[in-house]
Amino acid sequence: MTAVQADLVRSELDLPEGLTLDTPRVEDGAAIWRIARDSKTLDLNSSYSYLLWCRDFAATSVVARDADGGPVGFITGYVRPERPETLVVWQVAVDHAWRGRKLAATLLDGLVARVATAGVRGIETTITPDNTASNRLFTSFAERHEAPLEREVLFHGGLFPDGGHEPEVLYRIGPLGPLGPLGPRADRT
Repeated sequence: MTAVQADLVRSELDLPEGLTLDTPRVEDGAAIWRIARDSKTLDLNSSYSYLLWCRDFAATSVVARDADGGPVGFITGYVRPERPETLVVWQVAVDHAWRGRKLAATLLDGLVARVATAGVRGIETTITPDNTASNRLFTSFAERHEAPLEREVLFHGGLFPDGGHEPEVLYRIGPLGPLGPLGPRADRT
């Protein structure tokens, strides 16, 4: 990415100064695992799975990098094989030092704008009822994109073998309207 392109992305997506959006690399797997662990809200996967994610699903994931190139936030996602127009957002996390700057919304808008060029027209994710931040993130995303949002329980708590897991509520957003090259220009909440 040229300096001019980076400035355009920063202005279009309200990216905080000193940060860039990028495709994750295998070398980012350990940092992404640490950000997920430190979030204290995500179901933590093995460190190995984050390495694989950065290798096999990099095209449908995104990282925010600080001035030194280190990841400070990420979204992992994949395209549903049965619905190739649907991006499933697996996890979203932002390093504690970067929270409160609407970085998660910027990551989501940037990723969706990128995958829209490959035909993605909607997103799905699951959120537990107690995850207020994710509920706000995806509800505001739907509002910014003027897209319908449907919710339904996908996996009830009794399906999880470890017990005590809240239900996972499926958020289905779409179809998305036309996206500009970098997504909508709007306030991020």
